Amino acid sequence: MPEGIVMRSTGSWYEVRTDDHQLLKCRLRGKIKLKDIKINNPIAVGDKVVYEYEPGLATGIITEILPRENYIIRQSVHKSAFSHILAANIDQAILIVTLTFPRTSLGFIDRFLVTAESFRIPTVLIFNKIDLLEEEARVYQKELIALYEELGYKCIETSTLDNINLDEFHATIRHKKSLLSGHSGVGKSSLVNSVNPNLKLKTNEVSTFANKGVHTTTFAEMFEIEPDTFIIDTPGIKELGLADIESWEVSHYFPEMRDLLGECKYHNCTHTHEPGCAVLEAVEAGKIAESRYISYLSMLQGDDNRK
Repeated sequence: MPEGIVMRSTGSWYEVRTDDHQLLKCRLRGKIKLKDIKINNPIAVGDKVVYEYEPGLATGIITEILPRENYIIRQSVHKSAFSHILAANIDQAILIVTLTFPRTSLGFIDRFLVTAESFRIPTVLIFNKIDLLEEEARVYQKELIALYEELGYKCIETSTLDNINLDEFHATIRHKKSLLSGHSGVGKSSLVNSVNPNLKLKTNEVSTFANKGVHTTTFAEMFEIEPDTFIIDTPGIKELGLADIESWEVSHYFPEMRDLLGECKYHNCTHTHEPGCAVLEAVEAGKIAESRYISYLSMLQGDDNRK
């Protein structure tokens, strides 16, 4: 049976890239849908699948989903008990961040990093639209970059308008399969177009009134922007609810807290109120950033991450 990679998902139909680099429109065999899984998209972009051709038609049927190396998942916006897979089998996740037009909250950044950490997926933070920042905001952004770089995350400041660090962005994605994510309006499509203008991905201006982007991507889709270099473009994300992560696990996905595992007085410490908590002591001593600890508490409480 032939195997392929899912390049595009529209909900009911999937575009599968075959061994000879052709795109085959496929649907999912019904019986796979009957499995007891609480995921509202059983197949994600990046999935490796087994398929067969439909007799007499120019379409195919997906008969099997091969085991995933990893995936990025979030809680479904419309069905709280369900999850939605953003992409599967990726080499790295890239979060596009903007401090203005639109504003990306630190809570959102930290949730994305925790989600990627839970599957040991390397993550890069792209601070885009630096041409829009006033001096005070630029200083603040440099402080944020210093914070995240100290934690081990690569950060790049970019501007497609002023052609700043676009070569570095290109080098970061070369020869890898990368998920690009972020709020609507942060400039994902513009960054990709800067690397390969032939793609001509649709871009939209951000509303001045609402300081929010407009969705330009409707479905997740993977593009080969040059040989052996793939990017997965996803619809803009407003919220990022954690999925498949238990409350006791959350601190394991904060590198600065993970380094302190085993140093708390109690083995089941929640790092919220217990005496002899190494994490609380590190926060008080300024060794763990207050913003990161606030994000941690927010995740434990299931709060909105957009603040």
